[in-house]
Amino acid sequence: MDQIPLLGRIADALERLAPKATAKADLSGADAFVWHPQGGALSPVRDVNRVEFGLLKGIERQSETLSQNTRQFADGYGANNALLWGARGTGKSSLVKAVHAQINSGAKNKVVLVEIHRDDITTLPQLLELLRAQSRRVILFCDDLSFDEDDASYKSLKAVLEGGIEGRPENVIFYATSNRRHLMPRDMIENERSSAINPSEAIEEKVSLSDRFGLWLGFHNLDQETYFEIVESYVAHYGLKSEPKQLRADALEWSMGRGARSGRVAWQFIQDLAGKQGKNI
Repeated sequence: MDQIPLLGRIADALERLAPKATAKADLSGADAFVWHPQGGALSPVRDVNRVEFGLLKGIERQSETLSQNTRQFADGYGANNALLWGARGTGKSSLVKAVHAQINSGAKNKVVLVEIHRDDITTLPQLLELLRAQSRRVILFCDDLSFDEDDASYKSLKAVLEGGIEGRPENVIFYATSNRRHLMPRDMIENERSSAINPSEAIEEKVSLSDRFGLWLGFHNLDQETYFEIVESYVAHYGLKSEPKQLRADALEWSMGRGARSGRVAWQFIQDLAGKQGKNI
């Protein structure tokens, strides 16, 4: 019996099952990329959607801390992974992107910003394999990072951040934003505590993920005066026209309609104001 056709089909099947070879990354063409794990590729981003560093108001302490940490990293010195946590719309992701631009504006060796989506966290080892071989220093950025009760992918993130055999590459630092300080829902941690023989040990696994971040930067809702300051700085920066008293009244009405005061709400108000004045910002 001729076994060659059978062996050929087996070889084809094994080739389909075998993992694809990891592509080589080229970080020379841009300073920002988005990770696409399906093709093992980093797509360059020519125009990053960001707010200028000087326009971020009410988060001066957080800005100074993250900027200093990033500058140390860019200069080749010790630096920490950072978790920016807190209320939505308070400037967490805006700060990461603004700091990246600020550091690069005066740096000889510019740092690369690589964004990985939350759903692709399980492919972190594959991405780090690409980045480990690069000469450029990389800020690995994940926006809105959190984990649900049945999600075990946080374990792979723990090993990558600290504690794995290979560990985090020296040329890579990890910045993440989240609405949760411990990245896990509170009821998940409470359930572990109530049902465990030793509650302190049961929640250790859940809480220890946040401990992998050397910097915890908290972001909180703005007071009214800071909210007005943000609005007024946008108006001045983009050359919009509005009488100061009326501007504050309109901005306050807008925030009440949104049920919050934040940098995001201020920006949405400015977008509306610019549109009414026939401007595109």
